Order: sequence, then structure tokens, then C-alpha cells
Amino acid sequence: MDENNQTKAQIVIVEDQPSLAEIYKTRLELIGYKCAVAGDGIQALVEIEKNRPELVLLDLMLPKLSGEQILKVMRSSDWGEDIKVLIISNLNEADAPSSLRDLKIEGYLVKANLTDDQVDQIVGTILKPIGQSEDISLDGS
Repeated sequence: MDENNQTKAQIVIVEDQPSLAEIYKTRLELIGYKCAVAGDGIQALVEIEKNRPELVLLDLMLPKLSGEQILKVMRSSDWGEDIKVLIISNLNEADAPSSLRDLKIEGYLVKANLTDDQVDQIVGTILKPIGQSEDISLDGS
């Protein structure tokens, strides 16, 4: 670990496919982020409340609680109302719950259309301190 750059942001990765979660975690930690992983909706809420991350990478289709349910709980709590959330799902955005946009998400990515490099770049863009929040969509629409 290179300690002379400032402490990087904390990210919670909510993904029920362990291999995919590990890929995201490894890549993001290599570029300096601190990561925690949750494999289901209940664990996700525990990790998010405990870590108070700057960003949550949130899958929608999860065991125990859906990504949408997690987001609703976050947005209705003082600890989760301002945490940035990037949806990464196999569900096309058109098929996703329409309420997601009302729950203040940073963007929506479809896993099948994503490369690992794009995940790194998008996370970097969202967590840049410039205060620009771009809507990010890579599904070609």
C-alpha cells in the first residue's frame, strides 16, 4: 500500500456472485480504494451502515433484500441518505424499477455491457471531488 497518497474512498460492493465481487474488490483496491463486500441484502445494510462508504456498487437482484429495498432503507435513514450509489445489474435499465431514479442514484450499468476497466473509470469519475455528477449509462441508449 502506498501511504503517501491521501486516504482513498471507502466503497461497499453489494454483489451476490462471489467471483464478480472479488474482481471488483481486487481491481478497486489496486487503485487505492478501501472495499467491503456484501453478498446479500441484509449483509449489505449492515456493511453500509457500519462503513458509511462514499460509494455503494449495488446489484439489484440479491438474496434476502433486493437492491431497490436496500436503497429505500438507505435513503430513509440519516446514515444512508447521502451515500452515492451506482447500480450494476444484469437487469436492463428499462426493466428496472422506475423508482430507482427517484432514489438518487449516480448511474445505472448493465453487467453484460461492462468491462473491468470501465468499472474502475466510472468509480473514479463518481468519486472525483469536483462535485460533477454525471448520469452514467453504458447500455447504448
